[in-house]
Amino acid sequence: MATITLTQQTTATPEQFVAALTDFGPGRKQLFPNSSDDSLRVHERGETFADVTEGNGGIWERLRYDWSDPDHVVLTTIDSNLWGGRSGHTYTFSQQTDGTTVVHAEIVRDGKNLKGRLLAGVLALVGKQVLGGAFTKTLRAVEARVR
Repeated sequence: MATITLTQQTTATPEQFVAALTDFGPGRKQLFPNSSDDSLRVHERGETFADVTEGNGGIWERLRYDWSDPDHVVLTTIDSNLWGGRSGHTYTFSQQTDGTTVVHAEIVRDGKNLKGRLLAGVLALVGKQVLGGAFTKTLRAVEARVR
């Protein structure tokens, strides 16, 4: 199992980031590089939750999004071709006095099969660099979206 923690500062507010995170419309890949529009399926959506399948490059994941706490958004993996167990994503937002927001992301990858366990092992070694780059792109895309 791999746990990758990422923290970055952004000019976007928590509300703007959550709005982008929960926008399951076309163009999602522009905000989230690891989510292709072709793989996106919204199974159910409510006021503060969604059940969504997304992925890219042959890796898919069905996630339960919960944004009932606007400063703490949890994405729980409920099915995947690679991930199981405690897999998911958690985003925590802290607004700063200068108007910026610190976004803390924790990604847990618990492989449910041999391929998943191998990929989780690789992510334990290089996940911060690989997922950190995607995280930076996401933050910059959200900032550009709200300008």
